[in-house]
Amino acid sequence: MLNNLPPRERQIVDMLYERGAMAVSDICDSLPDRLSGSAVRAMLTRLEQKGFVQRESSDRGFLFSPTVTEAKASSTALGQIVRTFFNGSPVSAASALLGMSEKLEDSDLDELEAMIAAARARKGA
Repeated sequence: MLNNLPPRERQIVDMLYERGAMAVSDICDSLPDRLSGSAVRAMLTRLEQKGFVQRESSDRGFLFSPTVTEAKASSTALGQIVRTFFNGSPVSAASALLGMSEKLEDSDLDELEAMIAAARARKGA
């Protein structure tokens, strides 16, 4: 989904997730490389046509925001990673993450255990 976007468009969408709705001038000011307002508007128009952003009228002109929640975008991206690198197996993906356990704090492992317990409880209910 988002990973199929050109880098600059992805950068704009990521910025909108991070900062919330923004006007074109704010986006221009926040980009590391200076782009003209017309270039940013053109990218926003493409992103709107692709269904990634929406615009809303305000006293400052249009404000642009993502159409898909960040959680949904993350879930879709993670699903694609699981399909691509782990043959669609969530267990293989989780195993790979746990293989990095030397980088995990005890509190991280406790949180993962709690999430597994909650998933079991939901499945049993």
